[in-house]
Amino acid sequence: MDAPSILAGLRAGRAPEAAALEWMAAGLADGSVSDAQAGAFAMGLCHVPLDAASRAALTLAMRDSGEVLRWDLPGPVLDKHSTGGVGDCVSLVLAPALAACGAFVPMISGRGLGHTGGTLDKLEAIPGFDVEADAQRLDAIVRETGCAIVSASAGIAPADRRLYAIRDVTGTVDSLDLITASILSKKLAAGLEGLVLDVKTGSGAFMKDKAAAEALGEALVSTANAAGCPTTALVTDMSEPLAPAAGNAVEVAEAMAVLSGTGDRRLKELTVALGAALLASGGLAASVEDGAASLRSAIDGGQAMERMSRMVRAQGGPGDFAERWAEILPQSSVTLEVSAEEAGVITAIDGRALGRAVIGLGGGRLRDGDRIDHSVGFTALARIGDAAGPGHLLGRIHARSPEQADRAAAELRALVTIGEGATPGPLILTRIGGRT
Repeated sequence: MDAPSILAGLRAGRAPEAAALEWMAAGLADGSVSDAQAGAFAMGLCHVPLDAASRAALTLAMRDSGEVLRWDLPGPVLDKHSTGGVGDCVSLVLAPALAACGAFVPMISGRGLGHTGGTLDKLEAIPGFDVEADAQRLDAIVRETGCAIVSASAGIAPADRRLYAIRDVTGTVDSLDLITASILSKKLAAGLEGLVLDVKTGSGAFMKDKAAAEALGEALVSTANAAGCPTTALVTDMSEPLAPAAGNAVEVAEAMAVLSGTGDRRLKELTVALGAALLASGGLAASVEDGAASLRSAIDGGQAMERMSRMVRAQGGPGDFAERWAEILPQSSVTLEVSAEEAGVITAIDGRALGRAVIGLGGGRLRDGDRIDHSVGFTALARIGDAAGPGHLLGRIHARSPEQADRAAAELRALVTIGEGATPGPLILTRIGGRT
């Protein structure tokens, strides 16, 4: 078996068999498959979809291309994954909240991809916070604090590490089969006993179409369950930013506000819904309703904040972050409040354009290796259904210079549609799998 034969089959419209997918995953991991061949493989799968059995075979082959973690802990090992959105800082609230409810959460996260922000980039806004951890250090942190949020080590799903970078530069990010294998190969390699997936749809998501998001959710749930990991997916609305902020430090601040017992209602609502599904599937709650009550109690009672404090300290951050986060997080040198120039009601928000505007401010990467300014971004963002016009804030810009702030103000005005009326839709659209 060799790469040219597999690629020739794809060109002829034949999906690779399980043995060919296993060979390709091994070749991606050990370097015997070239970048050109990897790119052709990714493009081929965009045109020749896999069936459910083959998708599971690719996912497991990519999982098994490296180390698979094993745990011996006095509670279930649970995690969550989001398919990517704007203003989505759920992980920063959910991981410590789950830990406060008795779960162990070794959350392997990523950096920004395209217009979406990355959890690791956000956490690195906290001075000293170290997202790198080998298996031994990850085990120690999770045992000590109940949760850790880290990058995938070189030994975790190396086939995906290679293919992930190639997909971003070959226009193959949106393939359902590649998304499924990429997400689950890393999550399954973490040795999970339960997983919840937040599948976004709308203007700020990779999947703008609800039906496509539901198809992805079904593929993820069926593949993960076939691999022995009980999994639930929620298809959620991303027609506007989840939290009223987009950037790195500003999203950490939104998460800390929720952990402090205040903060944004939608951010807390989605955190609780995702966590409740996990607590029910992991046996820590009798039902989703009971799981939701436990999570609200952990957040409102301060136990989740205490776990966040321990995690930050264990990963190299300030010991007093829970008390002084508003002072410790980096601040931009320029702020600018922006209002719309016409009166009306906000009827739509272009989430992708907002994500690109954050990158334009320096809060994301245009190319691999770019340095991020963690202080820049947008706060106090208006929502669909809010009044617009003079005296009504569209958002507050945090920038490095007045010129940069002015450019971002023009972008913010352009990405908001103003009309005569709009009603915000539900946050959670569809539930796939899991206990009730």
